[in-house]
Amino acid sequence: MTQLKRFLYGGDYNPDQWPEDTWSEDIKVFKKADLNSATINVFSWSLLESREGQYDFSKLDRIIQELSDANFDIVLATSTAAMPAWMFKKYPDVARVDYQGRRHVFGARHNFCPNSKNYQVLASKLVEKIAERYSNNPHIAVWHVNNEYGGNCYCENCQNAFRTWLKSKYQTLDNLNEAWNMNVWSHTIHDWDQIVVPNELGDAWGPEGSETIVAGLSIDYLRFQSDSLQNLFQMEKSIIKKYDPNTPVTTNFHGLPNKMVDYQKWAKDQDIISYDSYPTYDAPKYLPAFLYDLMRSLKHQPFMLMESAPSQVNWQPYSPLKRPGQMAATELQAVAHGADTVQFFQLKQAVGGSEKFHSAVIAHSQRTDTRVFHELEDLGKKLKKIGPTVLGSKTKARAAIVFDWDNFWSYEYVDGISQDFNYMESILDYYRQFYERNIPTDVISVDDDFSQYDLVVAPVLYMVKAGLSKKINIYVKNGGNFVTTYMSGMVNNSDNVYLGVYPGPLKDVMGIWVEESDAIVPGHKTTVSLNGKDYKAGLVCDLIHPENAKVLAKYSNEFYAGTAAVTENKYGQGKAWYVGTKLDHIGLTQLFNHIVLTANVESLVGDSHKLEVTKRVTQSGQELYFVLNMSNGERKLPQKFVEYQNILTGQQAHDQMKAWDVQILVK
Repeated sequence: MTQLKRFLYGGDYNPDQWPEDTWSEDIKVFKKADLNSATINVFSWSLLESREGQYDFSKLDRIIQELSDANFDIVLATSTAAMPAWMFKKYPDVARVDYQGRRHVFGARHNFCPNSKNYQVLASKLVEKIAERYSNNPHIAVWHVNNEYGGNCYCENCQNAFRTWLKSKYQTLDNLNEAWNMNVWSHTIHDWDQIVVPNELGDAWGPEGSETIVAGLSIDYLRFQSDSLQNLFQMEKSIIKKYDPNTPVTTNFHGLPNKMVDYQKWAKDQDIISYDSYPTYDAPKYLPAFLYDLMRSLKHQPFMLMESAPSQVNWQPYSPLKRPGQMAATELQAVAHGADTVQFFQLKQAVGGSEKFHSAVIAHSQRTDTRVFHELEDLGKKLKKIGPTVLGSKTKARAAIVFDWDNFWSYEYVDGISQDFNYMESILDYYRQFYERNIPTDVISVDDDFSQYDLVVAPVLYMVKAGLSKKINIYVKNGGNFVTTYMSGMVNNSDNVYLGVYPGPLKDVMGIWVEESDAIVPGHKTTVSLNGKDYKAGLVCDLIHPENAKVLAKYSNEFYAGTAAVTENKYGQGKAWYVGTKLDHIGLTQLFNHIVLTANVESLVGDSHKLEVTKRVTQSGQELYFVLNMSNGERKLPQKFVEYQNILTGQQAHDQMKAWDVQILVK
């Protein structure tokens, strides 16, 4: 496990946007808030290389020296995320071609073609210079490659590279045509150079990633683009490791999550996972919790909270201020779920550009007697106190939610049945069941080891690749508990339907077969009878035929009233549940009352309350309970913790928790 030397509190700093005589004053302000780290050089390419091959590191030298003298840990970025203007002018192929077939010009960021040889060469040369120059600086705590990878390119370079990628994967055109089922609509490919990128001009239409004629082609293109960006990361990392084999190398993941980048495949290349978190003002509190659990689960170790906001962000339609205490609570929520850093974008608020109204440690007022700065100071004191205890501690979960990028891509390409299929929404319906019960939960891939969990939940497991059904069967047969839903077990890795009956290779472990699925149109609801009460359901209703499975719930209206809606099947030593419709939250809660009891998955706290409770365990075995009031109202501490000590204050836990209050409790 990669572990940082200390708990980092800091964030993105852009001193190259400011006169040099202000830097020392900035650092004094940072130290006043107990900041101990700074991320620098994220978007500095045009300053480092104003013309091709003409490098000037003098300003960066002085910035690094100033931070080193102040004993700051430095997260040093490679500056390859935003290209300088001269590069577009001299090498037009570095610019992406978008989904509509338009080649972009200089501007914005995330605008490079991953398969441009010119971009690869120029980026490699820059990273080589940076790594060679600064690799011996002991203050560099982490290398930060590029920034927030994402977005696809549909240019000729990518098209040619895609053909090569496909040749490697399928070997022959016969294999490719079979995988993509290309006899439909006379799509059969007879030469590799007949393959074109699936953009809006070809086999895809509508919003990118959601509508396509040939799903196998479009899914493969998403896989290819994710691999192409990953190759860029690997390229930069290998250069850095040549000069500095020991310091961790990462790139910052972002999004809800980012649909275009397969984080689970990328995780093996990250020494430590880092994540940018900006929950919207109206997001449910379980959404960031889910994302933090996903980041922690990518390597089953603590992660870095690389970016967050002290107060407002600049890109939301509405950006309300964080309420008193809310900033600290949202940062500590990340720590509660596995973060070993608290870092902000940004440390000093810009005077121009699109992010000038994004909040910062040093605001436009440049004052330290503000509410936000006082809260940053208070959080800094707390993190300085608890950091050595929290650092490296882990979450031990006995329940898991399956989140899989192949299913993310393929499920939202489904053409027919319903246009309202939303993978994230379906996953969150089930994650919320664990969140509200305060059950520690990992968010895992289909390749993770299921045997370490008492309960595995895989909503809308639409794509079941080769070997996965056998893995599930063995898990349940050996005593595991497994839950899946409607739209599961339907297609293989190429998005071709498993012939026979749904849910395809999962039908034996589920003990059922599905005849067809009814789409519930907007404005209409169906109902499901569970334990003698009716609950609302929607989206789709599977017409289920139980074979070995027991019926737990039945539809109570429509022509399929009285037929199975939810089933439970004993399979070997374990059990498998199939939920054939999208139950509302109340109905799903009633069902999960039964499932978690059967699976013997225990909550961290038994009594009813509206607090978020998580647990991290230190290397010495000490249990740290994070109790968070993620609301504007007062809440009462669960009875379990009244005799515990709060390590944030050094005093006994207090019974009443104010709005946005957080306690970290030990026995």
